[in-house]
Amino acid sequence: PPPRKSTHEDKSETTSLNSNYKAIFDEKGLKEWAKLLDESTHFAIDTETNSLDTITAELVGISLAVEEGSGCYIPIGHAYENCPQQLSLKQVQTIIGKAIERNAAKAVGQNLKFDIPILKRHGISLDKFLADTMLMSYVLNSTATRHGMDRLAEFYLDYKTTKYSDVTGTASKQISFAAVNIEVASNYAAEDADITLRLFNKLNSLLKDKPGQSKLLKNIEYPLVHVLATVEANGAKVDKTKLSNHSKELADKIEILSKQAYDIAGGEFNLDSPKQLLEVLYEKLKLPILKKTPKGQPSTNEETLKRLSEEYELPRIILEYRGLAKLKSTYTDSLIKIENPQTKRIHTSYQQAVTSTGRLSSTEPNLQNIPIKTAEGRRIREAFIPEKGNIMISADYSQIELRIMAHLSKDKNLTHAFNNNLDVHSSTAAEVFDTDIEAITPEQRRSAKAINFGLMYGMSAFGLTRQLDIPRAEAQQYLDTYFERYTGVKKYIENTKLKAKEDLFVETIMGRRLYLNEINAANGLRRQAAERAAINAPLQGSAADIIKKAMIDIDKYLSAEMKEVKMIMQVHDELIFEAPEEIAEEALRLVKKMMEETAKLDIPLIADAQIGANWNEAH
Repeated sequence: PPPRKSTHEDKSETTSLNSNYKAIFDEKGLKEWAKLLDESTHFAIDTETNSLDTITAELVGISLAVEEGSGCYIPIGHAYENCPQQLSLKQVQTIIGKAIERNAAKAVGQNLKFDIPILKRHGISLDKFLADTMLMSYVLNSTATRHGMDRLAEFYLDYKTTKYSDVTGTASKQISFAAVNIEVASNYAAEDADITLRLFNKLNSLLKDKPGQSKLLKNIEYPLVHVLATVEANGAKVDKTKLSNHSKELADKIEILSKQAYDIAGGEFNLDSPKQLLEVLYEKLKLPILKKTPKGQPSTNEETLKRLSEEYELPRIILEYRGLAKLKSTYTDSLIKIENPQTKRIHTSYQQAVTSTGRLSSTEPNLQNIPIKTAEGRRIREAFIPEKGNIMISADYSQIELRIMAHLSKDKNLTHAFNNNLDVHSSTAAEVFDTDIEAITPEQRRSAKAINFGLMYGMSAFGLTRQLDIPRAEAQQYLDTYFERYTGVKKYIENTKLKAKEDLFVETIMGRRLYLNEINAANGLRRQAAERAAINAPLQGSAADIIKKAMIDIDKYLSAEMKEVKMIMQVHDELIFEAPEEIAEEALRLVKKMMEETAKLDIPLIADAQIGANWNEAH
């Protein structure tokens, strides 16, 4: 059937129930749909809830679709004046719940990591599924579009969906989905299931001739959905007293920095206002203008302030102030607020389809952004603690991206360093500075480290100049010497760029693709950015794939053999666990072994694992 009236038309016309979308109020209807699921080759499922918190959200209804253009909505938890009688949760569990479980291997959803725990808490177990359209789109092309349903419908089906806010309102006028009129809710929810089904059919046909990407979905992304749902549900415990004390100290430091800034500026101003900062720095204090914004204003961004702070006091204070204010608002204040009142733990949400390279990201809190190099950042990690009688384990891949570089480039010097367990930065320094490895100074090692990491991001001599604060010619000399000694790396970088210009994409070891539409762009800056991405994505993306596979392997083992050990966080190349003290040593040994055996590279994968009374101590 054709899609319903385009939503460009008068909104009021779409509120009556679309003839192909049914609301189910009786057991007869449920039994009919149970039969449809049994007879289907695949079906779409979606849940409606009264909140986005998978730990506490109540199920308001379930929508299903077995053929394009139609669908049903089973209301359970709507409550408003004159609301019709709905089926009980018990009836839904017994009839349709059992049918969903029997047919779980045919289920298709959009972001099932949300639906699985909701259904589970309401007595319906979706322990396997056929596909997730969000992840299909992400693996097919991570950068073509964002991967939320509304965007996907527009991009792949040229269809404008009814938005959540169309039915619930926005801001202060927003109502809970439970208060939405069932007829309006049914239109919206059944459409979600219908569109999910259409997206599945469309994306499935696009993935047909892409065996590498289909395999990645099946072996990595789909199993990871269940693992991440478990990690999110496990949550992490924080020490609220420690955090609130830290908050008070940060507030004191922030106040001192503000006073220092006012003294230099000769009066009070709002440190958080770019406009006022601009006036103080450039009009009042007449500091040199190093960079302008696109609108022609002198810049007050971090990079500009960093350069100014080498010679002037106020920019240095502003930077320090910004760093502490961000830590306070993002972590020490908010971690206390987002603790779940029921579990007394923090449940971060992992985003599986956001970054271009395949890395996971997390929100509320964003665990990836806790600074590790500063004392203040380490103190935030100290506030992550285990339950009484438990201990924390942190396991971290050592220099995984450089190891992948050695594996992919087959460079003999890099391979030699890793195979002989040499300190890779000292080894590079020995080559670049033509010195014995024993005689390398900390300064030389730091330079070599900047080169090693810089190359993975396609850094030029200009970038190295800035990072090491050395003359351009010297930086160029370092890079030239490096490429003379590391011919394999040089060849890998050149070949990767050439191949990318031809294919318009690069791939990770496990077949994840990053498309590079601008690799042949006429605009130099855009082209160079795409070239840098071409070098970095196979390294960062392969590292992401490897840790995802490690999470799947470890979760499988723990859920079968060591249920008391919980995986509680993932941050870049690090996994964090909580374990009873008496089995922590054994768990640590197992985790380390499994991480190191996750992928077979030409050189050893090494995981550093430690135990501690808090996250910082274990890391």
